[in-house]
Amino acid sequence: MSDEVLFGKCESNPFGEFFVGDSYLKWLTTEGIAIGNVTFEPGCRNNWHIHHADEDGGQILLATNGEGGYQEEGKPAQKLTPGSVVIVPANVKHWHGVAKDSEFTHLAIDIPGTNTSTEWLEPVSDEEYSKLD
Repeated sequence: MSDEVLFGKCESNPFGEFFVGDSYLKWLTTEGIAIGNVTFEPGCRNNWHIHHADEDGGQILLATNGEGGYQEEGKPAQKLTPGSVVIVPANVKHWHGVAKDSEFTHLAIDIPGTNTSTEWLEPVSDEEYSKLD
C-alpha cells in the first residue's frame, strides 16, 4: 500500500474490530467537527453500521485516493473514486470500504447532531461485498 496518502496514514484503526481486513485511522481534528482520514487495505470494509441522531447528524465521506464503495441497506452499492462525495443520512444502515484490487482512502466527517452515537452491526458478507464490482 502506498505511503503517499493525502493527510498521511496512521497506525492501525482503533475501531478495527468493526472492520473485515486492515484499516488505518488518522484523526485530523476531534474539536467541533470530527474529521478522520481512513485508509483501507485491499479487500477491507467496515461492518454495517448506523450513525444515530435525534436531529441532524450523519456523516460525509470524501474519497481522496483509490477506489472504494458505499452501500445503504436496500440500495445497490456505488463505486467511489477520488472526488466522490457521499452524504450519509443519520439513522440509515450502511457500510463503506475498498474495491477488492485497490487501496482506498476517504475523509469521514461527522455531522454534528443531537444525541449522536454509532451503532456497529454485523459484518458485510462476501456476497454483499462482491456486488461492489
